[in-house]
Amino acid sequence: MIRNPQRPGPMPYHRYRPFQDRVHVPASARDWPAARLERAPLWVPVDLRDGNQALAEPMDTDRKHRFFELLVRTGFKEIEVGYPSASRADFDFVRHLAGLVAGGAVPEDVTPVVFTPARPELIARTFEALDGLPRAVVHLYIATSPVWRETVLGRDRAEVRRTVHEAATLMARLAEARPGADIRFQFSPETFNLTEPDYVLELCDGLTALWDASPDRPVTHNMPATVEISTPNVYADQIEYMHRHLARRDSVILSVHPHNDRGTGVACAELAVLAGAQRVEGCLFGNGERTGNVDLVTLALNLFAQGVDPMLDLSDIDAVRDVVEYCNRIPVHPRHPYAGDLVHTAFSGTHQDAISKGLARHAKDAAEAGIPPELAPWNVPYLPLDPADLGRGYEAVIRVNSQSGKGGVAHLLRTHHGLDLPDRMRPDVSRTVQAVTDDSGGEATPEDLRALFHAAYLEPGRGAGPVALESWSTDRDTAGGHRFTCVLRVGDRTAPAEGRGNGPLSALADALARAEVPVDVLDFTEHAVTTGSAGEAAAYAECRVGDRTAWGAGLDTSVLTASVQAVLSAVNRTYPA
Repeated sequence: MIRNPQRPGPMPYHRYRPFQDRVHVPASARDWPAARLERAPLWVPVDLRDGNQALAEPMDTDRKHRFFELLVRTGFKEIEVGYPSASRADFDFVRHLAGLVAGGAVPEDVTPVVFTPARPELIARTFEALDGLPRAVVHLYIATSPVWRETVLGRDRAEVRRTVHEAATLMARLAEARPGADIRFQFSPETFNLTEPDYVLELCDGLTALWDASPDRPVTHNMPATVEISTPNVYADQIEYMHRHLARRDSVILSVHPHNDRGTGVACAELAVLAGAQRVEGCLFGNGERTGNVDLVTLALNLFAQGVDPMLDLSDIDAVRDVVEYCNRIPVHPRHPYAGDLVHTAFSGTHQDAISKGLARHAKDAAEAGIPPELAPWNVPYLPLDPADLGRGYEAVIRVNSQSGKGGVAHLLRTHHGLDLPDRMRPDVSRTVQAVTDDSGGEATPEDLRALFHAAYLEPGRGAGPVALESWSTDRDTAGGHRFTCVLRVGDRTAPAEGRGNGPLSALADALARAEVPVDVLDFTEHAVTTGSAGEAAAYAECRVGDRTAWGAGLDTSVLTASVQAVLSAVNRTYPA
């Protein structure tokens, strides 16, 4: 990094003030640290307004409509649909929705939200956009913190209060002029987290009274962390203060709108709900200005992973992501929580081994309990959620590169190709794979592993080596022993050979020894192959040839043929060419 020559030495941290020098946060007794997240708040996506404002290419009506349909399918019950007074595109989209009400495009249990600043002409324009919508929330906002009042608005506290009161009075009058529509109100003191708490209470309580909020017709007071300024616990203290002191608390929906400037938007939202917030505004996958709005998908799935119903359907996470990426024209990061391409993927050997064992144990526990695996309690290392619950398979859970270990290689060979390597063989196969991935620097796909295993462990038992069987047969003698008869090629020499033993493989070893190829079979296992060609069997043999030891493998419709191939493979992997 090239240092700015005008600023030698350490970064000028002295230019910035901690939050306690910028806003007073009254916090005496705290209940939120002992609270638990036991139910989902009301999720309100602001992708079509706040998120849209942050796009280099704002959505047109078609993209907005597609996004709106996704939000409805996912289960959102309040959806901020636009800022009608800000642009013709936003105004036209609200009118577009109004024209689709009769056709059911706006379900009866879904309430559109529209956003307006505290300016009479813009409020009037906003209500004009609502004509034809049977229900809506009109969201009024104004910046309230000292730095905004002094620098942006040029108004003192009393002047801002008067502006808010006049705007709210106009909203009430315009709503009364539409007796057939159910119009509720929302207020956001923008930059709430930098505003004096007593002043926020004064503004909010005044509107609660002016709008005559009641339990069956509540007002929403939304507390934005417009720009993050502190650790999440401070925001929680601010929200709990509002929760404790708001007038007519049973007639107020306390809402939060965290941004992500410090990278802690999710934590701020979760702690705010612990502190009394009932409603959370954000965007799918965290789109928004600067570092974005809080991510509603992450919040909802965090609850899901704790056994709490998120009240949203994210069971096809990739389909949700596809729509969001198409509409926003911004990709979701591969490491994005829950939704990224790599979030369920392990490359590390130790991780792979734990996941592989965990998946096997999960299947075993489900079978013993007599329930389907997809309904069994989930407890697999490194996977906080079952990928299947998000509409994903297990193919990408374990992927192999130079960082991978024996567990990952074995898992992919078993799940993709039905080859269940013996535990003692796995390190040997892993070393073979790692030698290739170290050289290439890339990933080995399941098909790459199959080809590598085929070349390194199967071909040497099928004649691709210095020791091969031109023909062979085996039978039992009258004493119950086994005889192995063959035409054996060793290097350039080919000759008949015969061996005897208490089984076919010991007889084969005896035949090889008589041809001056001394072999001891140290370990052997075989199994039916669970994928690929029906009726195939795999066999694995560890053999000592002279002073060297190696593993070999065989694959055939005949168990005996696969076993013979496995021994020959081990021999050829140690025998000098």
